Amino acid sequence: MVGPLEQAILALMIFVIMLGMGASLTPRDFVLALKRPYGLFIGVMSQYGFMPLIGFILATTLPVNDTIKIGILIMACMPGGTTSNIFTYFSKGNLALSVLMTVTSTVFGVILIPIVLVFYAGALELDIPRENIIATLVLLLVPVAIGMILRKLNANVGAVTEFMGSLLAVFFILFLIVSWIPRNWEFLLTTTWGTYFGAIALGLFGFVLGYGFSVLLKLHPRNARTVALETGIQNGPLAIAIIAFTWSGAEAQSVMAVPVLYSLFIVITSTMLTMWFRRINTANEQPLPNGLL
Repeated sequence: MVGPLEQAILALMIFVIMLGMGASLTPRDFVLALKRPYGLFIGVMSQYGFMPLIGFILATTLPVNDTIKIGILIMACMPGGTTSNIFTYFSKGNLALSVLMTVTSTVFGVILIPIVLVFYAGALELDIPRENIIATLVLLLVPVAIGMILRKLNANVGAVTEFMGSLLAVFFILFLIVSWIPRNWEFLLTTTWGTYFGAIALGLFGFVLGYGFSVLLKLHPRNARTVALETGIQNGPLAIAIIAFTWSGAEAQSVMAVPVLYSLFIVITSTMLTMWFRRINTANEQPLPNGLL
């Protein structure tokens, strides 16, 4: 379970992470995004087309209880996380496209996340308090706006804020390891294998579908790597924050299990995928044309 102190720390970290995301943006980014609807389409399709469908299939087929199913669905419906930008950089992907997809999925998420969640939860006859989720998402846009203002007022302050937000997204994983896991160790030992499989498979299937979608669209290899990482890496801290501020007690513990385990394992799987991407011979790759795609 998440105590009051952990909730306060979690809220602060989420605020800084979203602040960093906002600091990476300028109004020009949105103008460029609108001029390249192809990139917007890929971002929205990957995050709110493929991932929720994967989550629904996992929740339907795995032998888990209803609260675990809700956790799988919430994790699957999250936007891309800033962690994906870091792995895209190290995998020699298209960082501009990665940031665009992250931002697009986050902004559109205020509308699309409740819609997709209600749709799939209804299909599984699960009850999700969508009002609390909508309120949390709207509040999270505030630090994004503040970050954009900081970037506009002072580029250096914006750059530092952006760096701190990305760094804190990684530190968040360490926070879970030293805080949440030890206090919920008994629960993790007694939960079914389906919980672990759902947490790990969600990211892996996202990588595969994202990469396959890119190949189908005949994207440049750098962009294909980017879409694969952006699709598989969801915003785990955001999912945990939504659950912490929506549920309580043992129910919150169970719903939060998949997002927590996902956040831990996605770092491992993303690192392995990044190492594989870097081993690919890119000597014959043509330079990216002008633009994101």
